[in-house]
Amino acid sequence: MIITTTPTLEGRQVREYLGIATGEVIVGANIFKDLFAGIRDIVGGRAGAYESTLRSARLQAFAELEEDARRMGADAVVGVDIDYEVVGQGGSMLMVSVSGTAVRL
Repeated sequence: MIITTTPTLEGRQVREYLGIATGEVIVGANIFKDLFAGIRDIVGGRAGAYESTLRSARLQAFAELEEDARRMGADAVVGVDIDYEVVGQGGSMLMVSVSGTAVRL
């Protein structure tokens, strides 16, 4: 499956627009990750635990997007948008959502 943020695919023609495909993932922040990230903020460096969680959530959201597009009969998703939001009480969770237009080439 081709997934791209561009509205078109060079050298390929869209035969049919099938609708909007989406993928959403919400992950909770772990208290231990928060503690170690806070310490790392004080002493400097990257917050590896958060980066790993963010990467995993993004990959899961893209997997859901691809699954949704396949259910529609698509072989590509164009115009993909990626959004990150902090949600929940006190911003305790991270939401990653991706959406795009499912198409047949």
